[in-house]
Amino acid sequence: MRGKIDCYFDIASLYSYLAVLDLLRNRPLLEQHGVSVEFHPILLGAINAGSGNRPPWTLPAKASYGLYDASRAIARFPGLKIKMPEDLMTLGHTVLPQRCLHYIKATYADEVYEATILHLLRLFWSPPENVNLTLHENVRLALLGVKLDGERRVFAEGEVNEILREAGRNEWKNNLRSTTQEALDRGAFGAPWLWVTNEEGRGEPFFGSDRFAFVYRYLGLPVRDAELLPPEGRRKSKL
Repeated sequence: MRGKIDCYFDIASLYSYLAVLDLLRNRPLLEQHGVSVEFHPILLGAINAGSGNRPPWTLPAKASYGLYDASRAIARFPGLKIKMPEDLMTLGHTVLPQRCLHYIKATYADEVYEATILHLLRLFWSPPENVNLTLHENVRLALLGVKLDGERRVFAEGEVNEILREAGRNEWKNNLRSTTQEALDRGAFGAPWLWVTNEEGRGEPFFGSDRFAFVYRYLGLPVRDAELLPPEGRRKSKL
């Protein structure tokens, strides 16, 4: 392999949602370049606590700027509809769904795991209602609704019950805890946190959903960055 992108995410993080979308839509090209992608569920609250960071909306200046930043970031995904939760502090306690994701990752095929990630992200962030995934019953209904190719349901009711039972076991509690600590050990102070390993085996951190030009350069991949174009109908003057 030419490299690897490890993406540490929490479904309660909007920018994690955007990073997951970006990585999945570019995965065919990444695979052609020999770069693999792996998604790791973490707890953003524990990342903030462990790094001494604070949620951006707790600082008025960041909260005000965040409205501009979020709308600009979302605009990179035509057709994506986002509804910001009114009480993100409460809905952001995503311990149960993140534990479920660890069990699903270890038990099911990658396509099932990633379909579940996307489904939970959509439910958390999409209108008309931000689904409260801190509630056991809502997580159960969410898992029952996961589909592949928009048609085939992934989990039978018995499987969903098993996933929820397993999420209460120490093994998956510890998995979520250790993965969160791994992100902290790699310098994380927010989500998404990307740890990128190049073909020489050297890894570096990248933060956020808009750093992919830097990521791809680090991996030695061909990339076209922001390019200023002349106004339409005008020719470049020769100097």
